[in-house]
Amino acid sequence: MATPIVLPALPRNWHEPASPARSISPVVRRQLLPAGPAYLAHVRRVINKLSFEEYDKQVEEEQKRLDALQADGLNGEDDLGVGDEKESPELLLLDPKEWKKQDHYQVLGLSHLRYKATSEQIKIAHRKKVLKHHPDKKAGISNSTNDDAFFKCIQKAFDVLTHPEKRRQFDSVDPYYLALEEDTPTASDFKGKDKDYDFFFKMMGPVFDREARFSKRTPVPMLGARDDPRETVEAFYDFWYNFDSWRSFEYLDKEVNEGSDSRDDKRYTERKNKTERARRKKEDTVRLRNLVDQTLGLDPRIKRIKQEEKEAREAKKKNKAGSTAAELKAKAEEEKRRAEEEAKRKEEEEKAARAEAKKAKATAANAAKKARRAQRAAEATADGS
Repeated sequence: MATPIVLPALPRNWHEPASPARSISPVVRRQLLPAGPAYLAHVRRVINKLSFEEYDKQVEEEQKRLDALQADGLNGEDDLGVGDEKESPELLLLDPKEWKKQDHYQVLGLSHLRYKATSEQIKIAHRKKVLKHHPDKKAGISNSTNDDAFFKCIQKAFDVLTHPEKRRQFDSVDPYYLALEEDTPTASDFKGKDKDYDFFFKMMGPVFDREARFSKRTPVPMLGARDDPRETVEAFYDFWYNFDSWRSFEYLDKEVNEGSDSRDDKRYTERKNKTERARRKKEDTVRLRNLVDQTLGLDPRIKRIKQEEKEAREAKKKNKAGSTAAELKAKAEEEKRRAEEEAKRKEEEEKAARAEAKKAKATAANAAKKARRAQRAAEATADGS
């Protein structure tokens, strides 16, 4: 038998609490949306028919796998050939003080990707270079005196390429593409190849592919093919004649003299850098405009379109000449018909007028006869009386 529990008596100084001054807000029904990591975990457990323990074990194993991949610097597809490019002796002898002259993509082994390299690929390439050239790994080994300097070059390349603004500035003056700009085909390269249409697209297509990376607007129309319709060709040149470029030249700015604390030196250097950036930007705009002008003059599609327009005008002219003779003949026949109708109308009017005049004359004659009869009758009456 259970022992009854006796509650203690209330204290003498206890009073029933007063009701709150503010009323309690009414109950509101709210709809909860199935979302969040807890819900997703619940869905995975239900779909895979896992208990809580089995699910936790699976999550732990997956995390270990990801940690192992991160530690090894491997990431499937992104790791294919990244950071494994051959290093030339000249590359290993780079001076970290001249870091602005170095090719950061080449330093990290990303020459084959350059501006197309992803942030993950840059991290993987950097990790490989660090493991290979870290000074601690070369300590005590002969003929490795420059590894410390090249390691600084690696770090500087990583700093530039992982900073969005600095990377954009470097991509604007990438030495690899600057060399290609110097080798852009000129009009003289196309002499004697007026009929070789494939040569034009082979030479100029890659040029616009490279320039497209500077466009603020996307998508960027490419050079296309020989059989493109007029609308496509016009859209291409309209885009490139109004090209909006994000390319800048801050990367080539001169640094203030090391150790100088003079404000005047800093202001002078800043003004000079600003002037140089504006000059380079203007020159680049003119360069691109000249490139588009040259392409327009050499484009076989423009020649084809002009020929088609000429043929259309001539055909229209011929059709107009043929139609003019027919129109003149039709006009002459129409005028003849109208003249005949007018003559017939006038003849009918004259005939009607003659008939009316004849009728009026007969009426007048009858009236005169009646008048004479009446007069003779009156005279006869007068004589008889």
